[in-house]
Amino acid sequence: MTLPGGTVTFLFTDIEGSTRLLQELGDDYGRVVGDHRRLLREVFQAAGGNEVDTQGDAFFYSFPRARDAVRAAVQGQRALASHEWPGDAPVRVRMGLHTGEPTVGDEGYVGLDVVRAARICSAGHGGQILISETTRALLGNDLPERVSVRDLGQQHLKDVQHEHVYELSLDESQAEFPPLKVAQQSGGDTVEERFEQRINQYVEQQLEAALSGSAPTPGRRAKRGCLLALALLAAPIVAIVLLVQLAT
Repeated sequence: MTLPGGTVTFLFTDIEGSTRLLQELGDDYGRVVGDHRRLLREVFQAAGGNEVDTQGDAFFYSFPRARDAVRAAVQGQRALASHEWPGDAPVRVRMGLHTGEPTVGDEGYVGLDVVRAARICSAGHGGQILISETTRALLGNDLPERVSVRDLGQQHLKDVQHEHVYELSLDESQAEFPPLKVAQQSGGDTVEERFEQRINQYVEQQLEAALSGSAPTPGRRAKRGCLLALALLAAPIVAIVLLVQLAT
């Protein structure tokens, strides 16, 4: 298969909670995966998609046009939602899309755009469609029927730093999704971080006071040893006091 080059839109999908479904359904889980693959392949290929890779319950497709990729994702979610699953299992698939200009190598697509699309997908929840800012810009106002766009703002994705993420909301879906599963930034301003910083500062100050001065004499060495021991012993007590102060 020859993969399209130039500007392409990647679409990643995977079943949320697949391990739980496997435990609940047992042998019927094989039917779930088979039906899931058949439904999405029919929709994605009809929209002009190219199957780049398939692993277990996950798909990786590329599309020459962003609008076709978005339409495929929407139609895929609708096909999954209307399907009768074994044991009425709640099969929910998350999808992520990103448009870029990757390199096409001997083993397929290479570049950060592939990683970005995969991270956008993994940040979502079952039944959710997430798109990058680039895909959103190319989509413009040409939305599929009964679909709206929700701005989720700037997100901190693993490995790719910041990405402005949007959600495609299907009018017939009443699902309210939890916050995206993204990397938490450390601003050093949480109670725990301030607490740890102040404890470290206290201990460092005490150690510096204990170890500073002129060349050590036997008396000074004994005094510094006592101060060092007191600093280490006092640290837990100060920790408790500071924790109470920070919490109030």
